[in-house]
Amino acid sequence: MQKSLEVLKHEHRVIEQVLNALEKILERCRDENRLDGESAREAIAFFHGFTDRAHHGKEEIQLFPLLETYGMGSPCGPLALLRREHELGRVYIQGMECSLDGAVEGDPKSVQWFMQHGHSYIRLIREHIDKEDNCLFPDAEPSLTAEDDARLLATYSDFETADIGRDGHEKLVASANALADRFGVPRTSDT
Repeated sequence: MQKSLEVLKHEHRVIEQVLNALEKILERCRDENRLDGESAREAIAFFHGFTDRAHHGKEEIQLFPLLETYGMGSPCGPLALLRREHELGRVYIQGMECSLDGAVEGDPKSVQWFMQHGHSYIRLIREHIDKEDNCLFPDAEPSLTAEDDARLLATYSDFETADIGRDGHEKLVASANALADRFGVPRTSDT
């Protein structure tokens, strides 16, 4: 597999780690009828910074346009679907944010809405990752040249530094690991 795709697959594992932590946050919320605001905010910050800005940004701004030059883009094709799923994920994150304060206070409707958006986000992103890992990336790999791969790797690094800061990746992975430890979910890795 091309190294640029391996980077994205590894990031999927880190995202899954935080999805597993969010699942535990939602279980606790359901059992206690109140949200752990600190953990929920940390998970949402991770999804904003790592999942959406850094990871989805690499895909939308660098990988997908390149794949379109190889004929993988169409209005109803896989790249269009994946972009729409990125947008839907943003809606679910916004829904969690909007109901967060009330859920922390134990407001039943806010708890219900936070849990609904949280479960929808988990389901969406898990299915999205499966599509990329098992359909898109295997289809894309034969098209990518060694030069494409090197260019993607370089632009990933530049993009991430510009978007989330020089130490942003490491800080977000540390946050993912802290959430994993707090909720007893396995860590993907420390890098």
